[in-house]
Amino acid sequence: MHIFFYILFLSLYHSAIRLVAQWNPKAKRWVEGRKGLFKRLENAFSQNKAPIVWLHCSSLGEFEQGRPVLEKIRKSYPTHKILLSFFSPSGYEVKKDYTGADYVFYLPADSKKNAKRFIQIVNPQLVLWVKYDYWYFYLAELKQKSIPALLISGAFRKDQPFFKCYGRLHRYMLECFLHLFVQTEESAQLLQQAGLGNNITVSGDTRFDRVLEIATNFEPMIEIEKFCGNDPVIVAGSTWAEDEEELDHYANTHPHIKFIVAPHDVTKERLKEAEELFVNCVRYSKLILDTGSLTSANPASSIQHPATSIQQLSSSIQQQNSNVLLIDNIGMLSRLYKYATITYVGGGFGNDGVHNVLEAAVYGKPIIFGPEYEKYVEAIDLVEKGAAYSIDSAVEIEKLMNDLLSDPDWLNESSEAARSYVYSKKGATEKIMRYIQENRLLIS
Repeated sequence: MHIFFYILFLSLYHSAIRLVAQWNPKAKRWVEGRKGLFKRLENAFSQNKAPIVWLHCSSLGEFEQGRPVLEKIRKSYPTHKILLSFFSPSGYEVKKDYTGADYVFYLPADSKKNAKRFIQIVNPQLVLWVKYDYWYFYLAELKQKSIPALLISGAFRKDQPFFKCYGRLHRYMLECFLHLFVQTEESAQLLQQAGLGNNITVSGDTRFDRVLEIATNFEPMIEIEKFCGNDPVIVAGSTWAEDEEELDHYANTHPHIKFIVAPHDVTKERLKEAEELFVNCVRYSKLILDTGSLTSANPASSIQHPATSIQQLSSSIQQQNSNVLLIDNIGMLSRLYKYATITYVGGGFGNDGVHNVLEAAVYGKPIIFGPEYEKYVEAIDLVEKGAAYSIDSAVEIEKLMNDLLSDPDWLNESSEAARSYVYSKKGATEKIMRYIQENRLLIS
């Protein structure tokens, strides 16, 4: 892509998002969040004297991917400060108060002027770019100023522009990185064949380290335990409307099975759609409020119940006669999978593909998802190992769930395959940290 067409693309993209912002809440947050952004950046950094490590993520999923490295740097270099930037509102709005970073901001729209001004204000000592979300002017400015930038958990496919005859500008963006840490040997080979040099390490995916950390530090959720009781439990995470339409008949006709459904989007409209699909459904917030147990401003937090409150909760669940618990907040999903007998991960019926399957696999749970998963190495691996299953219809999902639930040996084999796979892939964070330390990238 020639730079002229890239600039044209940016102009059209920014015009389109401002137009869509008139009726789309997410686009509106994207636009509103960037108003007065440079003034806020200048105010925030005006008195800073500490060296800055800048971690950029597209959205929430990439933040969780980069988080293990960020937290290791925080621990190993306590005199440095951390800047966390997001492109998407779905990342920024959830993590804008994240205490593991000193500064959390939107990334200003890509342009030569914006990139130059942003990097001049921040003046980072080291930049970590998570997986993708490549922006030419930012990366070119970093290279021009000789500021080291590392790509972490990169993943590449041969159908991407980097490897096409028209992809020279895309390849240049990759050349702006001091080092590329990629997930697989296949990614490394593609980069080498494209003439991108030897500054490549197959480190694996830092998400494995993140989900292992979450599982290791698991905190029980009494209210979820009481909802599940001794029944089989299906936890459906990051679902879209298409996923819920595949699940609703099974949930509505199997009242002895408990379903926990955590939609990807928890807007009023989406929650209402889900409630209309699932007949015996109760929202998480209502269940907790009915027992008088919501004592925290953060509904995702682990709540400690006295014995009387536990009894109230059990009684409330019985009275509600609900076999579907609809999660109406963000932040619980990574712990909810712990309570599953079988998991379903959403997104596989959409163009972007299945969401994070590792959050379920780390607990040793069989995973089911839709047909769109070929972009995700871990999903492919889990299918090959008999830990995950792709389905095309509600009929298939019902048969598969019935078969798994009626065959304990098969269920256990799938569970163990999932757990073993995750544990075999840990260690990407340590490889990245070793490179940073050996190359003295954070030494003044």
